[in-house]
Amino acid sequence: MGMMAKKGGGDGPGENVFWTTMSDMMLGLFIVFLVLFLVALTGFSDSAAKEKQEQMEVMADLTDEMIKSDIKNVEIDKLTGDVKISDLELFDTGSAVLSPKGKVFLDKLIPLYINTIFSKPEIIDKVENFIVQGHTDSQPYKGITSKEEHFIRNMDLSTKRANAVAEYIFKTNYDKKYRDKLISMMVVEGKSYTQPVKTKDGKEDYGKSRRVELRLKTKKTDNIIDVLLGAAEQ
Repeated sequence: MGMMAKKGGGDGPGENVFWTTMSDMMLGLFIVFLVLFLVALTGFSDSAAKEKQEQMEVMADLTDEMIKSDIKNVEIDKLTGDVKISDLELFDTGSAVLSPKGKVFLDKLIPLYINTIFSKPEIIDKVENFIVQGHTDSQPYKGITSKEEHFIRNMDLSTKRANAVAEYIFKTNYDKKYRDKLISMMVVEGKSYTQPVKTKDGKEDYGKSRRVELRLKTKKTDNIIDVLLGAAEQ
């Protein structure tokens, strides 16, 4: 039996809740131009700027391939390589068991993503961990009034969902020459409702908050790109 369904929601199944936005592209271009400006102004090595530009080009190509493969309800962050997958594509309401639709979706997405990312040294050589991260929205469960219990129940659901995706990744038809590297880098996390997605007016977007993310944690570096990206995220 699936976990207790949450109240509310109202997100239609046909709604395309994730996609790359023009603001993401403008932010990326702004950072690249700012870095190039600082390089010219300060004499800082432009190798970091070149690496980030190469990474953005790979992510743009990956986005194009996903469009060609008709993979929807996914957002790719072209600056980081992170992927956000709507729970509408993966699970029934309140469940941590991949739906048949979810398995078909991952069968299409994962080989394309893994084979692209892991085949690009300019990206994967700088990655420390490949993180599968589950998230829920903050809507209360019926009959639960304790904030602690609400948090733990959502932590359990988000972790189980992330683990279900991680387990199924290895069952997809990705290039198995990347298997050992993928195993050594993979981390599974549940974040409960602690990182909600907000609308422009500051309210939680429940549909976008319920998601699984594929994240690339880069190795620690002290370069101007990382400083700018950190500032942009604040």
